[in-house]
Amino acid sequence: MKILIIGGTGLISTPLTHFLLERGDEVTLYNRGATPSRVPAGTQMLHGDRQQYTAFESQMQAAGSFDCVIDMVGYAPEDAASIVRAFKGRIGQFIFCSTVDVYRKPATRYPYTEAEAYGGLNTYGRNKVICEQTLLAAHTRHDFPVTIIRPAYTYGESRGVLYPVGSGGGYLDRIRAGKPIIVHGDGSSLWVACHIDDVARAFVGAIGNSRAFGKSYHTAGEEWMTWDAYHQSVAEALGAPPPTFVHIPTDALVKLVPERAVSVADNFQFNNIFDNSAAHADLGFRYTITWVEGVKRAVAWLERHRPPAAADDVGIDDQIISAWRKGEQTATQALQAQAG
Repeated sequence: MKILIIGGTGLISTPLTHFLLERGDEVTLYNRGATPSRVPAGTQMLHGDRQQYTAFESQMQAAGSFDCVIDMVGYAPEDAASIVRAFKGRIGQFIFCSTVDVYRKPATRYPYTEAEAYGGLNTYGRNKVICEQTLLAAHTRHDFPVTIIRPAYTYGESRGVLYPVGSGGGYLDRIRAGKPIIVHGDGSSLWVACHIDDVARAFVGAIGNSRAFGKSYHTAGEEWMTWDAYHQSVAEALGAPPPTFVHIPTDALVKLVPERAVSVADNFQFNNIFDNSAAHADLGFRYTITWVEGVKRAVAWLERHRPPAAADDVGIDDQIISAWRKGEQTATQALQAQAG
């Protein structure tokens, strides 16, 4: 098949390109050429800025027709509108990489299904909602068949392990050293993670698949982990001792370090678990790489390819923990004094 990937050098699109080339597809990548490519020889390249819409649409007209176009980097509402102008009536299928952040939080029921109402608690999620709506309207008009894939947290080679409270610099070092780890809330909200290879194979399964036309699919992890369990598994993957947790309520974190707690407030504090039944049935999606195994792979790649992170974000975690413990102690003493 003749396939165009808009993006193509990112987290999911890199293994996706590998899988497509392995099965003999003709793959073209369109991107700015700014990110070093990890895809193998044999991939055709087109360079440009997809947000220079007039130029992008002209390039796409000149590139001819494709059996499938996959957009891995569509974020702005105008990105989707431009896609419709560029490919109306000219392609066999359009696959959009969306996100589970299109949903309201908390959910009306758990796990989330694809029928959950749109919401979006941040700009990223709200923009993805508009993109989905624009593309599904194009599908309804028969401009081209559309399939939407909604990954949750996706990780793997080339991306560090997520640390909810801040940038993550030094997180793995803290785990290895047995330093206390900040956990939002009581650590019991649920989270999932899925390795890039498993997510990429779902995209492969959607290509040319008429059952997927007009539908949306989750490709989320299937180990429903509390945040405490998440960090414990990272320690296991690193061969480190079980971590000590400092649980800080989300509201308190937002007051203590608002710039570091944005995602905790609008995402991580809620349960993030998803029903993958539709992707299993239609796309052949399978969760094959466990969180512990995936962390081992991701960390090994980082250690080979990236310089060490700034140690412990220059000690900010210890400063947060100290401030919280002092506040707890002061509050406890005040309550004891009142009781006495």
